[in-house]
Formats: sequence, structure tokens, C-alpha cells
Amino acid sequence: MIIVSILRQKDDNIVGFKVSGHANYADSGKDIVCAGVSAITVGTVNSIEELTGTVMKSKVKSGFLNAKLPTDLKTEVLEQVQLLLSSMVVMLKSIEDSYGTYIQIQNVII
Repeated sequence: MIIVSILRQKDDNIVGFKVSGHANYADSGKDIVCAGVSAITVGTVNSIEELTGTVMKSKVKSGFLNAKLPTDLKTEVLEQVQLLLSSMVVMLKSIEDSYGTYIQIQNVII
């Protein structure tokens, strides 16, 4: 199962996320759940960098992605980043709605 932890502050702002595990929906290379989650999460990190100039501190390896925002973002940039991260959560929830046996999304207040 893929576990997606959305790291939030008490004010509900997203400050990062962690993805761990494997869906095991299908054989490697044919696993649409894993491919979807990977495309959404890696694509979000890339979009944040390309569209806002914000580089998330990230670590990637097989079955694992950890990405955190820097703490010194200006308000305007933070708002843009929050929109992109919130969009990521909506997309991941769509996968969870259809394939909930293979993915679980949780909010973690830090």
C-alpha cells in the first residue's frame, strides 16, 4: 500500500509531504496506481520549482519521496505553492476514491 502523508501546520498550510510504499496493484511497469501517484507527486515538485522558483528539499528512492518547503517563502509565493500542493491533494484523493485498497492519504499536523 502507498501511504501519502500531507504535512500541515496548525493553520492548515501544507509544508511538505511524504510518499512511501508500493501499491502492488499490478506487476512493475503495469501498476497504474503507482504510476499515477508518482506522476502527480513528482510533477507537483517539478511544477513548484518551475512556476514559482521554489526548490523543495526532496529525497527520492524506490517507493519513497519526501519533499519539504523552505521556511522563508514570501507570502505571494507561499500562496502560489499552497494552490499547487492543494491541487496535488485533490488529484491524489481522486486516486484514493477509486483505488482505496492501494493508497491511503493522511494529514499530519507538525
